[in-house]
Amino acid sequence: MNTPRPKARLSRALGIPLTRKCVKYFERRPYPPGVHGRGRRKPSDYQVRLLEKQRLRHQYNVSESQLRKAFAEAVRSAGKTGEVLVSLLERRLDATVVRSGLARTIYQARQMVVHGHIQVDGAKVDRPSYRLKPGQVITVKERSRATTPFQVAAAGANADGPTAPYLSVAISELTVTVLRAPERSEVPVHCDEQLVVEFYSR
Repeated sequence: MNTPRPKARLSRALGIPLTRKCVKYFERRPYPPGVHGRGRRKPSDYQVRLLEKQRLRHQYNVSESQLRKAFAEAVRSAGKTGEVLVSLLERRLDATVVRSGLARTIYQARQMVVHGHIQVDGAKVDRPSYRLKPGQVITVKERSRATTPFQVAAAGANADGPTAPYLSVAISELTVTVLRAPERSEVPVHCDEQLVVEFYSR
């Protein structure tokens, strides 16, 4: 019997596959892990909101403090708090790296950024939380372009559907330009962000 991978277990707990590899595990066992996974009682309102918050947090691979900070900023901003929150998270450098197809997963994107392979406007940026602005250009460091992960990316192997409309991607050149802030309807995360707002507002 194969031991479930940690991300596969987390995917089952959250009710969503966090990576493409997790899809097959999730489809095989689309219920929470553990001996009582299939027959758990109906969750409370608090548990529903907590689960939605955890879904959002893990899809962006951010810490609780980072998510709280983003929520506080969203509250202060104009617009619907939940939609602004998702937009702020989507503008993180690591999220943009994966959304553009430079990385296959948010975990790989974070590694690429932390290890200094990614540049913004020609300068190395090694903070995954770096907030991108319209007009900024993401490129891969010259010495990193020949490595296998970026050769795979340049061949288009990481593409998962059409390019996000808020990005201009020249994938063969490993170049991404941020056109504008993303709108919630354009962001492919599985989350009812209003429940996240309710969780933090309680």
